[in-house]
Amino acid sequence: MAITPTGHVDHGTDTPVSIRAASPAGAGYGPSLVLLATLFFMWGFITVINNTLLPHLRSVFDLDYTQTTLIESVWFIAYFVASIPSAKLIERIGYQRSLVTGLLVMAAGALGMVLAASIPSYGVTLAMLFVIASGITLLQVAANPYVAVIGPAETASARLNLVQALNSAGTMLAPLFGAYLILGRSVGGTAQAGTVLTPAQRIADAQSVILPYLLVAGALVILAVVIGRFPLPALGAATTRVTKADRRNHSLWKHRNLVFGIPAIFIYLIAEIGVANLFVNFVSQPDIANLTHEQAGRYLALLWGGMMIGRFAGSAIMQRVRAETVLAAFSIGAFVVMLVTVFTTGPVAMWALILVGLFHSIMFPTIFTLGIKGLGPLTEEGSGLLIMAIAGGALVVVQGKLADSYGLQWSFLLTAACELYILFYALWGAKPTGVAPAATAP
Repeated sequence: MAITPTGHVDHGTDTPVSIRAASPAGAGYGPSLVLLATLFFMWGFITVINNTLLPHLRSVFDLDYTQTTLIESVWFIAYFVASIPSAKLIERIGYQRSLVTGLLVMAAGALGMVLAASIPSYGVTLAMLFVIASGITLLQVAANPYVAVIGPAETASARLNLVQALNSAGTMLAPLFGAYLILGRSVGGTAQAGTVLTPAQRIADAQSVILPYLLVAGALVILAVVIGRFPLPALGAATTRVTKADRRNHSLWKHRNLVFGIPAIFIYLIAEIGVANLFVNFVSQPDIANLTHEQAGRYLALLWGGMMIGRFAGSAIMQRVRAETVLAAFSIGAFVVMLVTVFTTGPVAMWALILVGLFHSIMFPTIFTLGIKGLGPLTEEGSGLLIMAIAGGALVVVQGKLADSYGLQWSFLLTAACELYILFYALWGAKPTGVAPAATAP
């Protein structure tokens, strides 16, 4: 398989007939894409539960901001550690079995969170979150490039934004789920900021996560059974065979859009995760909105709802406007609202931070599809490197350290700086070089 300079996917003679027939419009993969959308929903949902879990654990274990953001850092370190083994596993056991495996690994981690809450243990919590994130990594390595290459390359960004909108639906609902079942059922979640819990209250609060994670584990097992019985095409194995045949004549490092796209994903994740994880603590402050953590968790749903709306809108806009142009406009918007967040107080600062979700919405899927554009037979390898770059979320601990040293509000200047790199990528870094030639069928 190769991607032509004009952006179309051109399948050579090594590509299976089923893929050649379905790829031009993607219609033959409609049911599969619908099922994959449920995966995007689930991993978005589970990832964002962390945003309500972190302030909860901060109260339970009496953590500072550095220790709190370390929890999320462990989560994203899993992307770096598990990406290459995930690609090897997909090659070994196939696409469908890998999806089932990923879901079962996530379910095992969710059950491990029940154990961590029963003890309770900060160390076991870190380990189980790493397990869940490793399962999500396996799903990401397969699903993102699948959606990107299943149809015409010129609409890949629009297509991935559309499916990622379902991911955002999960991220929008997760804070409501977490606020009600975790923060709303705990003393720390319903008390005013600064309340000190007794040892008995800490134990009771820790156990409030048992029911939510039992429900999550059950849903993951059910989804694994459904996917295991669904007739998904063996797309992963097919594309791997083509890549091995053609890759020796090409180099990943000749592609500027990939070389600068990897740090773009890495840096974007620092911005997204920093905002999401510190949102509840930020808006709970007396000089911002003076909310309880439970109340702040409901406002967090608006931030993720903005991401969902932005992805639906971005998918429609990119049918007519170049993806690079849309990405540049959204990065400017994100930079402006982050400055408002830092230099104002009260509801204005809170709503500015909520609004950044709208501008962040299209960044990951758009950077991803721009990064693999023109890679031809190297598309799969480039996709793996871009997924590894999600590990940038681990550096949210840097923002935690800044918050401890200079104040939580000032730490969002790091987010504003991240938006400027995304602007640079949209204006220059995303321009393809070394575009792979089209495969020529005899």
